[in-house]
Amino acid sequence: MAAHRKPRPAPLGRPAARTAATLALASAATATLFEGSGHADPTGPRRTPAQVRTEVDRLYQEAEVATERYNGAKERADAARVSYDRLRDEAARRTERLNTARQSLGAVAAAQYRSGGLDPALQLALTADPDDYLERAALAQKAGDRQAAAVTAVRREIAGLAQLRAESADRLTALRGHEAELRRQKATVLDKLAAARRLLARLTAEERARYEAAVAARATPTTPATAGTSGTAAGGGAAARADRSSGARGTGAGSGATPASASAPATGRASAALSFARAQLGKPYVWGATGPSAYDCSGLTQAAWRAAGVSLPRTTYTQINAGRRVSRSELAPGDLVFFYSGISHVGLYIGGGQMIHAPRPGAPVRIAPIDEMPFAGATRVA
Repeated sequence: MAAHRKPRPAPLGRPAARTAATLALASAATATLFEGSGHADPTGPRRTPAQVRTEVDRLYQEAEVATERYNGAKERADAARVSYDRLRDEAARRTERLNTARQSLGAVAAAQYRSGGLDPALQLALTADPDDYLERAALAQKAGDRQAAAVTAVRREIAGLAQLRAESADRLTALRGHEAELRRQKATVLDKLAAARRLLARLTAEERARYEAAVAARATPTTPATAGTSGTAAGGGAAARADRSSGARGTGAGSGATPASASAPATGRASAALSFARAQLGKPYVWGATGPSAYDCSGLTQAAWRAAGVSLPRTTYTQINAGRRVSRSELAPGDLVFFYSGISHVGLYIGGGQMIHAPRPGAPVRIAPIDEMPFAGATRVA
């Protein structure tokens, strides 16, 4: 009988207790998870204002690197689009010529069909006027030669059209690749700028005011009236002292003496480029912009030299090769000055250790000391 006894069910209290405990733990974990998610700081632990400034500077610099890559991708995409449109237009013209040639051949073939296409010897035997036949035969021979030439032309158009279509397909593939690169670089720029904004949003009003004051202390006044008309901007020395007191960065290469040629006034095209740049002081920085209402760094230098009749490429890393390289000690007004190891920033040298440049979002076109960033090189355009 014992062998057939049903197992006794476990006491109800113990599993229920375990279940309740499990649910309680799960609820607590879930609550902790959502509480942590709801209050998570995407920028990490609390930073001091100095740390925020360092991190924001880094993010802006990385955004500028991505901006120049975006500019380069856009330049390549624009060129690919122009080339693709040109090939497509040429293919349309050739298609029209091919259709015209085919219609002409069709008309000749139809005429031959209507004439019966008799053998020439039979036509000669049947004609009542052999001389007239021979004259018409000579004309027919010429027509045949023209027809053969037309056939050759049609074949040539078909081959050329096939080649054009293949080239168009290649250009379209390249265009789509450049457009994809544009989207990637745009996403990178926006991500870096958003991260910088999140960091700045964590500052208190007082900390934000100190941060903005420190950033503003790097530059001289930004109005044309205070920018000066010679190679050296008014107030440059005071701005440089303010920059040093606010902890602006410098390198061994960038901390040398002011070039002896810095005080020489700009002349010729350099003067025209500087005049244009001074007229842009105070306009906002917008990444990817080339004017006239906003600029990024290479967009400003490109526009300034365009106003002087010189065509510069679009990006910093191509502009540095657009003229003759000069050393820091040789700098003269109008020279392009470049910064960071990746050549990701450019300004227009005005003399006295100062430049006009478009710094970054939130900082308008202004005059600033070239010691404010790691100096990477300089180029004399004209």
